[in-house]
Amino acid sequence: MQNKLIILVEDNEDDAELAVRALQRNKIAAKVKVFSDGEVALEYLLSVGQDADMQGEAMPQLVLLDLKLPRLNGIEVLDRLRTRLQTRLPPVVMLTTSNAEIDIAECYRLGANSYIQKPVDFSQFIAAVGEIANYWLGLNETVTGQHDSL
Repeated sequence: MQNKLIILVEDNEDDAELAVRALQRNKIAAKVKVFSDGEVALEYLLSVGQDADMQGEAMPQLVLLDLKLPRLNGIEVLDRLRTRLQTRLPPVVMLTTSNAEIDIAECYRLGANSYIQKPVDFSQFIAAVGEIANYWLGLNETVTGQHDSL
């Protein structure tokens, strides 16, 4: 799992810190970039950000995306990611407090790879984040690069 990148889009600082800690506790050896704003995360992922360190960086192997975000919500971010060729392939896991059927259905309709309701219990949250990362970064096979036929 080394040299892999996880993008975490979470506006709640405590939840973001907890997710990063969960990855560390589960010994997930991946770089984690945290964004607290849907628009900034989207700019980064589309490589149109103005920050020089955003240019030329590889696509993430996993995007953990919350629903309730400032400026662009998680559903809007997901929709825009999936409509662009360069961001169609990286796995996007919705990690959110919502268990509303309409949110779940819309996320899957737009191309989410998984939808997970955040466990409230600390130890369950740690375990869930570890399982998500182990599956998507360790077990799951992904396509690298862009493929026009997809």
